[in-house]
Amino acid sequence: MTDRVRRASGGQVVYAELKRRILSLDLPPGRRLFEPELSQQLQVSRTPLREALRLLLAEDLLEQLPTGGMVVRSLSASEIEELYSVRAALEGLMAAEAAERMTPESAEALKQLVARNQRLVEFADDAMHAGHAFHLKIADIASHSWAVRLHEQVDGQMARYRAFTNQSQSRRTQALEEHFAILEALITQNAPQARALAESHVLGARDTALSAISDRLP
Repeated sequence: MTDRVRRASGGQVVYAELKRRILSLDLPPGRRLFEPELSQQLQVSRTPLREALRLLLAEDLLEQLPTGGMVVRSLSASEIEELYSVRAALEGLMAAEAAERMTPESAEALKQLVARNQRLVEFADDAMHAGHAFHLKIADIASHSWAVRLHEQVDGQMARYRAFTNQSQSRRTQALEEHFAILEALITQNAPQARALAESHVLGARDTALSAISDRLP
C-alpha cells in the first residue's frame, strides 16, 4: 500500500468516525474542534484529520470560523423547515412511484419491515432504525434515480434531527400507525393516497422535531 493510499484511507476512517459523532450529537452543535485534541483522541496524524475536516465542512456539518477554526454546525429551526419540506416532497413522489411498481415480493418486504417496526416500537433507537429502513425500502422500490439521489443527500443532513422525532412513546406509536396506512396504500397501489400519506408523515415528524429541539435553539 502506497503512502498516498494510506493517507486517503486514513482520512476516510477519521471522516466516518467524526461524522458518526456529529450525527449522534456526541459532538454537540456549537462545539469547537481542536486539532491537537482530536488527533490525540483518534490516534491519527494531522494529515488525515484535516482531510476529514475538509470533507465535513463541504457537507455543511461544520462551520468555518473567521479565525480559521471549525465548530459543529448549530441546530436550526429554519433548516428543519427546509429539510423536512424537501424530504416530504421526495417521500411523496417515491411513495407514489413505489405504489405503481408494487409487486408481491415488494409488498412482502414492506410488510416485514413494518412488522419489525411494530415489535420494536417501545425502544426509541430500534424503532427509529426500523422506521428508517421502511422508508429506504420504499425509495428502493420506487427506482426513481434522481429522487433517490436527492433523498440520500437530504437524509444525511437530517440524521442529526431524526432522533428528536422519536423520543416519546406517543410519537413512536403514531408513526407506526402512519407506516401501516402508507403500507396499505402501497399494497393496494393507490398512488395518490400513498403520496399524501407519506408527505403528511414527514411533516408530522418535522413538527415533532421542532418542538423537541426548541430549548436547544439560540
